[in-house]
Amino acid sequence: MGHNLAINPQTNEYSFFSRKEKAWHGLGTIVEDYPTSAEALRFAGLDYTVEKWPMYTYDPLGRTSDDQHVPEKFATVRTDNYAVLGTVGNDYEVVQNVDAFTFFDSIVGGEGILYETAGALGKGERIFITAKLPGYIRVGKDDFIEKYLFLTTSHDGFGSITAAFTPVRIVCNNTLNAAMRNHTTAIKIRHTANAKERLAVAHKLMGISHKMNDELSGIFNQWAKVRITDHEVKHLIQVAMVPNKETLDNLLSGKNDKLSTVYTNMVDKVYEYAMSAPSQQQETTAGTVFGAYNAVTGYFQNVRNYRDGEAKLQSLLDGTGKLRAQAAFNLCADFAQHLEVNAYINN
Repeated sequence: MGHNLAINPQTNEYSFFSRKEKAWHGLGTIVEDYPTSAEALRFAGLDYTVEKWPMYTYDPLGRTSDDQHVPEKFATVRTDNYAVLGTVGNDYEVVQNVDAFTFFDSIVGGEGILYETAGALGKGERIFITAKLPGYIRVGKDDFIEKYLFLTTSHDGFGSITAAFTPVRIVCNNTLNAAMRNHTTAIKIRHTANAKERLAVAHKLMGISHKMNDELSGIFNQWAKVRITDHEVKHLIQVAMVPNKETLDNLLSGKNDKLSTVYTNMVDKVYEYAMSAPSQQQETTAGTVFGAYNAVTGYFQNVRNYRDGEAKLQSLLDGTGKLRAQAAFNLCADFAQHLEVNAYINN
């Protein structure tokens, strides 16, 4: 499996740091204590700046010596090793790596933000940062879900600056992409002239307020008390994992022989994951709606194989992993609400 981490050709070191453990294919700098933003920037090899340079054409066959300026086009270039990272237009503003860390520091006024990982991909054209917010969400007695922020930005002209709230289970490092309905857990910011200013206030637009944390805590704790049979768990997983309408139609009409092997294998792996929760989680996951939800999100974080680390990040942040987690969240919410309505009617 490839890693796609950037390598600084001057130091021959990988542009990545992680606290405590080698979280990315055993590479990068490992630190014992939580670093400051300045230290994290340096440990991750992100202490470089990027500039926009004008672009010119030249004739490789030497038929003319006159270079021509390419109008309204610029190359983004690292100033430490002069690597060309991408091509951008007039309106594109470089958001320096240090600005991304400043964004995190500003959320809690520089107090309490804990940097877990940071790094660069390719030649340094894409960077990512994971930082832990103070506090946690408690489910049951001994199940704790930490509150993380994830940010990724690029210097190649592709993609937006993306910042996302991501709860992460302490016990098995299971990313719970709790994309709550009617809540914004991720925002995208264009690399426009005011991108830097928008980045500085992005936390005000994200669903990381105390209200969201309280609602997540309430929802997860409710789900941990709602009982669900093994058969219902399997069915919920089947519906949450459907890739298209044809699969859903075949599933709901009982045409199991027409379901693809890839799909059925994935369902089996998610179900197996649901049935094998660590002992610390049995109280909140075994036979509960929370356990069913955790199985789908846990599969994409801990079980599924990806082409490389970047593909995994993309899946969890804005790809298949996020879509399936959202589907599971909606189904679990509907299941729990249905039981509550039935109980109300019957009483």
